[in-house]
Amino acid sequence: MSQLSLDTPVTLSFAALQQWHAALQNAFAHSESQDALVHLAAAIGQLVAVESMMISLERQGQAPQLLYQQGIPEQHRDAILNRYFAAGYLLDPFCLAVESGLAQGFYHLEDIAPDHFFDSDYYKTYYLGTGCSEDSYFIADVGDGRKLSLSLFQGCSGTRLGVEQVHLLRAVEPMVRELLVRFARHGLAPASTGHGSIQAAFDSFGCQLLTDREREVAHMILRGHSAKSTASELGISPETVRMHRKNLYQKLEINSQSELFARFIDWLRQG
Repeated sequence: MSQLSLDTPVTLSFAALQQWHAALQNAFAHSESQDALVHLAAAIGQLVAVESMMISLERQGQAPQLLYQQGIPEQHRDAILNRYFAAGYLLDPFCLAVESGLAQGFYHLEDIAPDHFFDSDYYKTYYLGTGCSEDSYFIADVGDGRKLSLSLFQGCSGTRLGVEQVHLLRAVEPMVRELLVRFARHGLAPASTGHGSIQAAFDSFGCQLLTDREREVAHMILRGHSAKSTASELGISPETVRMHRKNLYQKLEINSQSELFARFIDWLRQG
């Protein structure tokens, strides 16, 4: 997606603007109940033609907790609502960014995805495999180490968000964030116990066979980083990354990134 300058004009009909404000007003009026999320989703739908949405509670070191979803096709609900929240989130770039301290705001998938993410098996499985080609993301800090995320998915129709639509979503981010904060203050139930540390899940994968550095390289490959990007993140040379990759492939008796991804998913299911 091309970069959008701050002076890019955004066109919105008067009727759509009225509908957005009416739906947003309803959301704020119901901010102390679960209905706030329904009205917020309706308000965003007045601005852009979003195919599906998902609102989740994000806690550092724990699995995200689904609070609301709209428009996820029935044939993909198991993959998204069961497999993703059970284990798939561990390689999701947004969850990993939150784990690393991502600031609240509005982000497009291309803003934070690693350089080879769109060639990764994770993207093919959890995005393209579930009818999604792109994801946009509101995130609000709601205190006590918790964040609320609102994900907007596109792809089933074959259409992508235009630059004007992305610009519009960025422009309304303060209002969306304020609504999410108010909902969390009054309508968010106490969080359930998490599924364990994300970092612990990575640290234990291959711990019987791989060195600490080889596990770090494996994690970077799984997340969609190239050798160059991995080298930059770990402070080593690309040649050293390739050496570690060769060694870990030999130890795991695999020959490709796809086999590494399959091995990691199998390990998660057994765990």
